[in-house]
Amino acid sequence: MSESKSRGEPEGADPESSDEGTDPVVDGAVLAELDSVEAELAELDSVEADLAEPDSEPDSEPDSYLADLQRVSAEFANYRKQSDRRNSELVQQAGSRLALQLLPVLDAIDAAVQHGTEGIDPIRDQLIAVLEREGLEQIAGQDEQFDPNRHEAAMTEPADDGQDTPVVSEVFRSGYAWNGRVLRAAMVKVKG
Repeated sequence: MSESKSRGEPEGADPESSDEGTDPVVDGAVLAELDSVEAELAELDSVEADLAEPDSEPDSEPDSYLADLQRVSAEFANYRKQSDRRNSELVQQAGSRLALQLLPVLDAIDAAVQHGTEGIDPIRDQLIAVLEREGLEQIAGQDEQFDPNRHEAAMTEPADDGQDTPVVSEVFRSGYAWNGRVLRAAMVKVKG
């Protein structure tokens, strides 16, 4: 190997014909620095190309987390609604069970009033008022149109002329509903 090649000079170049102000060792250091800068530029170009290309994995991971969060939030909201609905139904059922157990007491009070026992009406009215605030409703009776869902026909009688729909003519036992559901149908006599 020639001495000019080891100093970074091009082969065939005359060392004496080169510029007098340039040092061959400095030129080698500059060339080495130039090579490292070119390598860094190539690396930056590749990083820039990576950034310019949309990579599906980094974007899809946050999107999948967001989708999972939205799904879990929706499931939790549905669970909460169902739980609230179930709880309110349980409370209504518990109230209706209590009201159903109190119906014989109301029947006894009604029987006492029919037999002429005095002083019972205020107790009956107070008990009915408390239960009505909680959801009890008395199924209307006499002269109401007969509804087989709300009335139990114990007797029937022929209809008057011109009457086309059956009507309750007499109530034997009061009927009650709790929040729209029939607890006990009214036992009635039906005309028609």
